[in-house]
Amino acid sequence: MAASYWESTQRKYWTFTKQQLMLERKKLEESERNLVNLYPLPDRRLLSIYFYHMLSKMARPLGIRQQALATAQVYVRRFYTKVEIRRTNPALVLATALYLACKMEECPQHIRMILAEARHCWDTSFTDISKIGECEFTLISEMNSQLIIHHPYRSLADLQNHFQLTQEENALAFSIINDHYLTDSPLLHAPHIIAITASILAVVLKPNQGGPQMNAAGVATVLQTLGNVRNASGTPGTQSRVQKLIDWVAESSVDVEALVECTQELISLYEIWESYTDKTCKDQIAKFVKARGLDK
Repeated sequence: MAASYWESTQRKYWTFTKQQLMLERKKLEESERNLVNLYPLPDRRLLSIYFYHMLSKMARPLGIRQQALATAQVYVRRFYTKVEIRRTNPALVLATALYLACKMEECPQHIRMILAEARHCWDTSFTDISKIGECEFTLISEMNSQLIIHHPYRSLADLQNHFQLTQEENALAFSIINDHYLTDSPLLHAPHIIAITASILAVVLKPNQGGPQMNAAGVATVLQTLGNVRNASGTPGTQSRVQKLIDWVAESSVDVEALVECTQELISLYEIWESYTDKTCKDQIAKFVKARGLDK
């Protein structure tokens, strides 16, 4: 079961439609309406950027590899579909998610090392190792012990030769996959959808022009035409390669709407990223953590 995404718990229990995910979050907020009103938080995407930065700061000195970091991000996103964030200390949740992810990805870290990095990054006052142990049990419980994650990286490796991606395009596609963990896409789409989207964007968005943030406008329009594309002739160069990718998707059984939705999620992330500041997220989280005594 662990070897196949199609038979996995990820597909069966942790892949939602947008409407289902919205309903889950709405029910959670309504059940904690007093806390939600008392402690307003930034846009969910801005919080995701902040959490990613903090996880990266903890992971970098320990040499934790990217796949473990990605698994930790998915754990955090799953957990916060079940538990209202204002009832938690995000520093503890992130440290625990990283600790658990490293064990699941077979690159375990000593719990004291994770705690030391968490204290350094978050300037937090919790010093008891047992806090991470207790939080680990809570994470596992809330995720129903369904901890195996299928990532798009393997699908990208398979597509690299099929799509004839250059080294620069493959690197950009890998970066786009990393970025998708800051969106709801890991809870909405299958790994192969993410990998195909990243591959198409990597070809459309020229790597030498500074990355997807510089060129995202109009990419959704390219993908929205996929369903109507048949055998139109391309022009030499990059456009011809884009046309081949579009033709391949149009002739395959890949869900075009899912590709469009995934692209729109990424574009939305890149647009809001311009307004991101660490301080805003840090200050607003600190308000409810300190007010509710969750930092002890």
